[in-house]
Amino acid sequence: MAEAAATMRIMADRDSIHSHHTFDYIEIPALDIDAAERFYRDALGWRFTEYGPGYRGIVTADGREAGGLTQVGEVARGTLLVVLFTRDLFSTREAILAAGGTLTRDIFEFPGGFRLHFMDVSGNELGVWAFPEGVTAPSQIPATSTE
Repeated sequence: MAEAAATMRIMADRDSIHSHHTFDYIEIPALDIDAAERFYRDALGWRFTEYGPGYRGIVTADGREAGGLTQVGEVARGTLLVVLFTRDLFSTREAILAAGGTLTRDIFEFPGGFRLHFMDVSGNELGVWAFPEGVTAPSQIPATSTE
């Protein structure tokens, strides 16, 4: 619980980490909170703070809590799409698949780089994007990837 208290202090530091009208915290619904935590830890290297049986805080590399996993009974598809950034899209793609995620849209080009969409273990769809230099094996991009 000391980690949770430290995270709450970081969250309360309003002048240094919170910006007016910017995305600040994202909650991801999870059918099985333990499975979701394993998935995101294994696929993306995320760390978590446990607040109770139905909630885990998502802790970023800089120690800030940027979101959470929340236990739900049902996950709705087709809602808001959260898009993450990576420096190496192919490594992230492989980690997502190895952790049990499924691709809903394989790597494709968009104006600014490349991205993919995937489904987590609860059925949430997220995206991951990279600058063009974050695509280390362009020959692996499907021929139909350009939008």
